[in-house]
Amino acid sequence: MNKRLLLLGLASILAVSATAQQNIGYVDSEAILKKMPEYATVQQRIERLTSDWEAELREKRREMQEKFQTYQSRELLYTKEEQQRKREEIVRMEEDVERLRLKYFGPEGDLFTQEDNLMKPLQERILAAIEEVATRDGYDFVFDRRGDFLFLYAREQHDLSNRVLEELGLDTESTGGGR
Repeated sequence: MNKRLLLLGLASILAVSATAQQNIGYVDSEAILKKMPEYATVQQRIERLTSDWEAELREKRREMQEKFQTYQSRELLYTKEEQQRKREEIVRMEEDVERLRLKYFGPEGDLFTQEDNLMKPLQERILAAIEEVATRDGYDFVFDRRGDFLFLYAREQHDLSNRVLEELGLDTESTGGGR
């Protein structure tokens, strides 16, 4: 019986010891991403799309406002049927503008889709580089400092960001950490 307890205790100590030896690192994916030349191009494309779509929406709103002002200035000249038809037309325009706004900027709109499509190749390259660095350098876990994981403390020696940048063939100046 004592032998069994001794073996169980020894196994527990070894398990704790093995767990304590796990190698954990972290990266700053946002800093890595900003160092990638393609990132600036992606950001410019997204900004251009956003600007174009915002201009289109402004123009549609201007047209709607103009139609509404015309209606208000001539309302007394219209028959009841014409008034109703004009009001319905203005309401349809408002609805169309809102649908277009949601299509472009809604939670699953074109902007989200475009950003996701444009960023995915960059993110995949970063993940592949992180995996390469982690495997080569013997890390068991690598966390992203910018993610949902909260760091209460992180030793700079475990910052793998520069190693990932090197793996991507990018400049490691002014990123901080990750020898």
